[in-house]
Amino acid sequence: MRIKQQFTGVWLSSGKSWRALVGSVFFLFLLTGCASSATSVPVQRAESQALPDYRSTEAFHFIEETANQHPGKSGFTLVREGQTAFTARLALVDLAKHTLDLQYYIWSSDATGKILAERLVRAADRGVRVRVLIDDNNDAGRDSILAALDAHPNIEIRLFNPFKNRGFHLWDFATDFKRANHRMHNKILVMDNTLGIVGGRNVGDHYFNVDEESNFRDLDVFAAGPIVPEVSSTFDDFWNGGWAVPITELIEGSFGPEDLEKQVITLRSNIAQIDYPYPLESNIDALKSQLNAILDSLSWADGLVVHDNPGRLLEAPDESNIISRLNTKLSNLDSSLYIESAYFVPTKVGVARLKELEERGVEVRVLTNSLSTNDVLAAHAGYAKYREDLLEAGVELHELKTESDESMSDPALFTLGESKAALHTKAFAFDSGSVFIGSFNLDPRSALINTELGLYIESEEVNRQLKEFMGLGLSPGSSYLLALDDDDDLIWLTYEDGEPHSFDRDPNTSFWERFLSGFIGLFPVESQL
Repeated sequence: MRIKQQFTGVWLSSGKSWRALVGSVFFLFLLTGCASSATSVPVQRAESQALPDYRSTEAFHFIEETANQHPGKSGFTLVREGQTAFTARLALVDLAKHTLDLQYYIWSSDATGKILAERLVRAADRGVRVRVLIDDNNDAGRDSILAALDAHPNIEIRLFNPFKNRGFHLWDFATDFKRANHRMHNKILVMDNTLGIVGGRNVGDHYFNVDEESNFRDLDVFAAGPIVPEVSSTFDDFWNGGWAVPITELIEGSFGPEDLEKQVITLRSNIAQIDYPYPLESNIDALKSQLNAILDSLSWADGLVVHDNPGRLLEAPDESNIISRLNTKLSNLDSSLYIESAYFVPTKVGVARLKELEERGVEVRVLTNSLSTNDVLAAHAGYAKYREDLLEAGVELHELKTESDESMSDPALFTLGESKAALHTKAFAFDSGSVFIGSFNLDPRSALINTELGLYIESEEVNRQLKEFMGLGLSPGSSYLLALDDDDDLIWLTYEDGEPHSFDRDPNTSFWERFLSGFIGLFPVESQL
């Protein structure tokens, strides 16, 4: 009961390239006048539930002995590096015996997306029931592919809040803005209702450090024990709710075994041509060894799934469960608040709250994207106008560098070869005893528009691990420290070749990028960021 009381009742997206968003954000702003009311989609859907008897599964036997030593507790460990995050997912999929439930905002059709999809087909061939729920915002033009995979008797695919215009999603934004604007930002994978991964990573090369051009610094939590059925319960709510629509309800005609076979042949042919940097084929013993290594690192503690119900899309915008719980948690802080948020738009209310924390002796540190690393230019514009206010309030503010200095940080967490870095983590470290990690950004979109999910964990060890991870991001080799000079102008402090150096404008950016960011910041679109 204590954990639920402390983290109950401050603030009011991850996205596509900033070039596309620059145009669309103004387009959508001009069209809000023709918005209709949000409603769920009236279609036929068969209800299903998570595996009820998870304690009899082989997966539970992996953790049974340790779990019995920590009655009522759940096991948690941070998944930091891209390779570990990818292989952990493969291990869960390949070792599943009964069920796999996956819920993601983005599922890219790149190498990682193809590989994970093909592994789900293998699992389904073994008799595993596979349920996949994807937000429809990034799925234009893929209906036939999804429908072909859905033709497998053990695979069902549903899209969250699907667009009526299947070929041109922007039309729905223009004609039905309120409904189309609500997106599902959750990110979970659960195996046999026993082991799961929750965090910030979508499915795509950028999230697992395998893209040759740019990669995200990101974070997941691997979870075991009673917390996992709680995660599954939230999945069931989304899966059986009115916003999740079977792909079969969105296509013309029907897809059968022949369509599935053709799609799987194409999928495997494409994967055979991929030069993936991580091993893809492992025998069962090797997979069990990988999984055991993760399970051996678990810290057993109290945990709580904190999430938004999909029904909030029909409710008042101030009904976010995560916001209300964060508010109460911040009111009880004693010493420190560390924040790592990819998209950080604090709003005036948030700045005032952080100032209040600083005034009562709580140290506040924030790491977010710089203009050069932010993949959503509009989000940076919403954040940039608060930088001076945050510094005046006493907040220690850092912005990620495009490239990390190998002598002063851990480059393995950022880039592959010559690829650029960007930040996608969403994490909070409270004092020295608890954390919150998930899909929630500190911006109005996460707070008021999207659904989000994360894990609140009361553990000094997990808190220590998270602060260690955050420390790498806050290091001089990884980020710029922002400050005000003698004239109260913004400067960026760093080290170059071991010597202190400062910038008087956003580092590694062009005049055009700075102009666009400032220009967007003039418009009253903060509530959409």
